[in-house]
Amino acid sequence: MGRRQHLIDTALKLFYEQGIHATGINQVLDVAQVAKQTLYNHFESKDSLVEAAVVHRDFVFYGWLADRLSQCAAGKEALLEVFDAIHDWFNNKVPMLNRFCGCFFINTCGEFSDPEHEVHKRCAEHKARVFELLLGHARKVTRSEAEAKNLAYALSLLKEGATIKAHVEGDLEAALSAKQIAARMISSH
Repeated sequence: MGRRQHLIDTALKLFYEQGIHATGINQVLDVAQVAKQTLYNHFESKDSLVEAAVVHRDFVFYGWLADRLSQCAAGKEALLEVFDAIHDWFNNKVPMLNRFCGCFFINTCGEFSDPEHEVHKRCAEHKARVFELLLGHARKVTRSEAEAKNLAYALSLLKEGATIKAHVEGDLEAALSAKQIAARMISSH
């Protein structure tokens, strides 16, 4: 692993666990054990490091979720697997995603609330990619594109709601509750 990726990995873990604004550059440098000049050789600012961390988290999270779904039959089985996957994430059974601290993208948007900011845009792109993943599977269980979009949208809301319930309220079974609702929704199509 190169120094740039090491900085991204270190920053992502700290940003995810502590918050972006609460994590100073000096702490990232201390934990990564690199000099400030090394950081600025790779990133022009803290915001550019944050953006790189968001892009990397998208790559890791989306890749993990897509892989989990690819191990199931397309359609209903894969859509329900979303909830088993996030249940594992909430309960710290997915080491590659680090200790569960809520949704990194939602947390980040809370700190970069301007929808025109590049960091916020990157978070929105992640959510759109996950929606498209759900939509691809929803198309397998519905009769029309409109129904598929409505189902994917509803499942996306369930996934996001379960994530917030798990993070804010400590309901680590929220994904399984959401899965029951999702099963009824999918069966109605």
